[in-house]
Amino acid sequence: MATADHKDNREPRNSEAGEFKDQVIYVGRVTKVVKGGKNFSFSALVVVGDGNGKVGFGLGKALEVPSAIKKGIESAKRNMIRIPLSPNGSLPHPVTGIFGSGSVLLKPAPEGTGIIAGAAVRAIMEAAGIHNVMTKSLGSSNPHNVVRATFEGLKELMDPYTVLTNRGLDQAEA
Repeated sequence: MATADHKDNREPRNSEAGEFKDQVIYVGRVTKVVKGGKNFSFSALVVVGDGNGKVGFGLGKALEVPSAIKKGIESAKRNMIRIPLSPNGSLPHPVTGIFGSGSVLLKPAPEGTGIIAGAAVRAIMEAAGIHNVMTKSLGSSNPHNVVRATFEGLKELMDPYTVLTNRGLDQAEA
C-alpha cells in the first residue's frame, strides 16, 4: 500500500542544470516478501518540464526515496515531448487522452482561468508551461494511469499552422 506522504512534497524543485523544473507526483513503498522476511523498496513518479512546452515523465525505483526520485528525473529527461502552446498559454484545441481504464479530458481555457485540474494533471500542466486549461480525469484514479493518459492526450495536440497546411490552406485564407 502506498504511503500518504507523497502529497507533502508537491512543490516544484529546480534541478541541477537549472533549466528544468521537476515535480514528484507519487512516492510508493513496495514490499517483496521473501523466505527471510520482507524487502522494502520505493518507486517515484516524477514530471520534468522547461515551462515552455517541453515536458516528460519518468518512474524511478530504488531502495531509498532520494535515489528513486533521482532515477525518475533521469528517466523523465530521456522521455520528453514537445507540445504546441497557444499564445495565451493554453492548449490549441480540446483533446482526450486514454490509457488503460483512465481517460483525461483537456480543454483550452480563456486567459485568467488558471489550471483547473487534479494533482497529477496539474503537475504536468505546470511543468509544461500551460497556464489556462480545464481538465477532467475520468475512470482510473491511479496516478500512473492518469499521467500516462494525460501524455497520450498531449501527444495528440497539433499546432494550428500544421492543421492548415495539412488541409491545403495557407494562413492568409484562414
